[in-house]
Amino acid sequence: MFKRILITHFLLIFLLAGYSQQTREDLERQRTELKKEIEETEKLLIDNKTKTKENLLQYNLITKKVTLQDRVIDNINKDINILDDNMYKISKDIVRYNRLLDTLKQEYAKSMVYAYKNRSNYDFLNFIFSASDFNDAIKRISYLKSYRNFREMQGQNIVRTQNLRKNRILDLNGTKEQKNQVLEVQNKEFKVLEQQQKEKDRILNELKKQGKQLNDQIAAKKKQMQKVSNAIATAIKKAQEEARKAALAKAAAEKERLKKEAEKANISKGAAEAATKKVTTTTPKNTTPVKQESVLLNSENIALNESFERNKGSLPWPLDRGIVLMHYGSNRLPSGTVLDVTSVTISSDIGTSVKAVFDGTVTTVQQVEDMQVVIIQHGRYFTTYSNLSGVTVRKGQQIKTGQVLGRVAANFDGVGAMDFYISNETSNYDPERWLRRK
Repeated sequence: MFKRILITHFLLIFLLAGYSQQTREDLERQRTELKKEIEETEKLLIDNKTKTKENLLQYNLITKKVTLQDRVIDNINKDINILDDNMYKISKDIVRYNRLLDTLKQEYAKSMVYAYKNRSNYDFLNFIFSASDFNDAIKRISYLKSYRNFREMQGQNIVRTQNLRKNRILDLNGTKEQKNQVLEVQNKEFKVLEQQQKEKDRILNELKKQGKQLNDQIAAKKKQMQKVSNAIATAIKKAQEEARKAALAKAAAEKERLKKEAEKANISKGAAEAATKKVTTTTPKNTTPVKQESVLLNSENIALNESFERNKGSLPWPLDRGIVLMHYGSNRLPSGTVLDVTSVTISSDIGTSVKAVFDGTVTTVQQVEDMQVVIIQHGRYFTTYSNLSGVTVRKGQQIKTGQVLGRVAANFDGVGAMDFYISNETSNYDPERWLRRK
């Protein structure tokens, strides 16, 4: 029984230790990934410094580095918590083994005292020969053998428990050493974070010195965004008009077809007029539903529209690599100015390929100031790719997911950046909610 309890206890400790180790391995893997991302961000930051003076991209990059470094430190804190938890569990095991050893030693001491008091052969023989019959004598002999085995087992249990306690003490010392190592790493990472924060403050101060220039850029950006928004509104309105014309033309063709069929079948004039009137006042079959959600939806693009909606949250990014400069909604700039945008601005190297995020049809290829804008229709949804150069598609062209539309152009800071929009007839959407998480 005692042996079974010890084995069960040992297995439980082993499983708990294995679980904690797995968790620490997960944290180590996450920390490695964070470090890799920090290194990539640092390369972009250094590359940008060599090309231009302090700008919004640099500020966003250093801000990203600080955020990633905070996550590294948080990761280390979780690792320390796991080690503390392990040390607490090991300490509890050691205390439990100490109590168990005390009990075992007391019981063993009692049995040894008893054996000492009854150590003579006379007492042993007297115990056996005082049996009432032969069977009783056999039982007494078995009892004495069992008692002797019990004392031996008591000694073995004490030795086994001492070994288990010794191993847990070694585990405790090893865990303490691991914690000291992790604390040293934590101190180093805190110093790195402090340096990064100083660099962030330096870039922020430099940007504040460029107050007038930044204000001019913001004003130009607002004007540019308004022109793009107007282009999107115009493209949607034009698509609606074309959809209405197509629906009317289809209805007229259906009306004419029915009229000819009526005349061919020698239907009376009154019946033909009734058939014509019915076509005029009712919705033709398989053209437009009775309750139409959008004039932009028709039998040809309903499936595409539904597929686009189903892929919300999993659409590919228009750039294979890039850093988000501005998010959808309100963005507080280093100068303190708040800029509201209806797109997501993504920075990447000038000339980087811009790709379509979904199948669709090009409705607009337009020049806005010194940049090009491409608008693609996906049923009742539209995706817009702004601040491009070298556009390779044309209006009316069918586009596939991942097809190159053009290249990233320079923004007002002289760095590569493009604006990406998602909209329909009534709303603008946050593109990052539709794109897959990086």
